[in-house]
Amino acid sequence: MPASGSTLLRRGLAALAAFPLLTLAACGYGSEAEGGDAGARIAAGAEKTDGLDSVRIGYFGNLTHATALVGRQKGFFQKALGATSADYQVFNAGPSEIEALNSGSVDIGWIGPSPAINGYTKSDGKNLRIVGGSASGGVKLVVNPKKVKSLKDVRGKRIATPQLGNTQDVAFLDWVAEQGWKVDAESGKGDVSVVRTDNKVTPDAFRSGSVDGAWVPEPTASKLVAEGGKVLLDEASLWPGEKFVITNIIVSQKFLKEHPKAVEAVLRASVDTNAWINTHPDEARTAANKQLGVDSGKELPAGVLDPAWKSIQITDDPLAATLGTEARHAVKAGLLQDPKLDGIYDLAPLNKVLKAKGESTVDDAGLGVG
Repeated sequence: MPASGSTLLRRGLAALAAFPLLTLAACGYGSEAEGGDAGARIAAGAEKTDGLDSVRIGYFGNLTHATALVGRQKGFFQKALGATSADYQVFNAGPSEIEALNSGSVDIGWIGPSPAINGYTKSDGKNLRIVGGSASGGVKLVVNPKKVKSLKDVRGKRIATPQLGNTQDVAFLDWVAEQGWKVDAESGKGDVSVVRTDNKVTPDAFRSGSVDGAWVPEPTASKLVAEGGKVLLDEASLWPGEKFVITNIIVSQKFLKEHPKAVEAVLRASVDTNAWINTHPDEARTAANKQLGVDSGKELPAGVLDPAWKSIQITDDPLAATLGTEARHAVKAGLLQDPKLDGIYDLAPLNKVLKAKGESTVDDAGLGVG
């Protein structure tokens, strides 16, 4: 479902892009996490892909980026790239990954839809392309059941979202508007108080009572449940077929143009990883958690990991129609003005991989390159 119009961003969105970068280590844009690449040794006699020494891959350390977690842990990316080293950076926030992509310190990465939309529109469509899908779902409204017993009780409460203008923030603001309630998007003040809180901090805020609930992705949602929270709403229930994009694969347009074989190799690894995840769900869950442990220093307990994993759907399809809808939600919330998304997708490399494997191709919903 295409969106069109001028590429103008409101002050709130500009402020989002200017927020301090949140990283896991004191290096340029993200943590260059070491280890965890099981089976990722470069095979003897392997050749470099597109003559590259390395391909730099970015992702977040959460379960909605399961393809990247498992693909790294099980060595799928390194196998596909041959003698070209698969290097990794782990991010906490979309704006930092977009900046890394723009600077050239990351070539290809896994990211949520709102940062992809923001990055694309702010650059007038010149910095990135979405080249594949990765995950759907895994977002929930979790509340303190003593304070919030029904959806109507959300009014007047303090609800956390991860960041101003991020994917979950936009979704919650849209849901609030659908209830007929008023909230100023930038300040978060209104019939509901929207408290922008880093996912790392949200469980502590919930435990202390400084927020009454949160609209958050996994595994944060399941962490809140483990703290006594109750799932009041699964965002998937708001979407046709209960599917909506939560994670895309993006690549810099420069890298895509100059190194198409490397992009195709990473996409082939992604498709292979997703197939393995869907046919080996228990092993994949363990692999994802092991990589989370490497990246963050701590694996998730079973009581958090298991329900979180079950709520995420792994897919090659970028679910492009839902991206257009999410963009319109941002416009409705007042965070974005008429984004021009034509050309944000280039799914030709992915569809080439899918055809070669005898799989169905995926659609760009009219938002592909001309």
